Amino acid sequence: MGLYMTGLPFSPQRLKLYNWHKWAGVAVLALSLLRLLWRLTHRPPALPVAMAQTMPGWQKAAHHGMHHLLYVLFFAVPLIGWAYSSAAGFPIVFLGLWQLPDFVPVSKALAASLKPWHQISAYTLAALALLHVAAALKHQWIDRDGLLTRMSLRN
Repeated sequence: MGLYMTGLPFSPQRLKLYNWHKWAGVAVLALSLLRLLWRLTHRPPALPVAMAQTMPGWQKAAHHGMHHLLYVLFFAVPLIGWAYSSAAGFPIVFLGLWQLPDFVPVSKALAASLKPWHQISAYTLAALALLHVAAALKHQWIDRDGLLTRMSLRN
């Protein structure tokens, strides 16, 4: 939606999509907080012994690094978007009912510097999510180590 809406001419449709985009960002932020709280209070099981013994060290490091980066971006993308919207002087009214406080003061210069960071962090999140899915499918179809079964059982 972010890519599509920015290419539209100024119109009621574009404004509606921007609002929906902001609502999705607020929802992602709230769900990310709930997920982080769950994760901090419910530790995942250790990798099965056979998997832990055969998985190369770089894959274990990538596994942990990927999860940490995803969590950082789950928060960074919507927070940067909120800051950008605030700096640009456009309030976020969640579901058209609740106006969120401005995250930063109105500043065209700040908005201009935040806009590319929101875009870069969103693209990075999308790329890492695709890479994460690809790695899970590699474990399922190439390694045949039961990782997807383990993931479905623990959640």
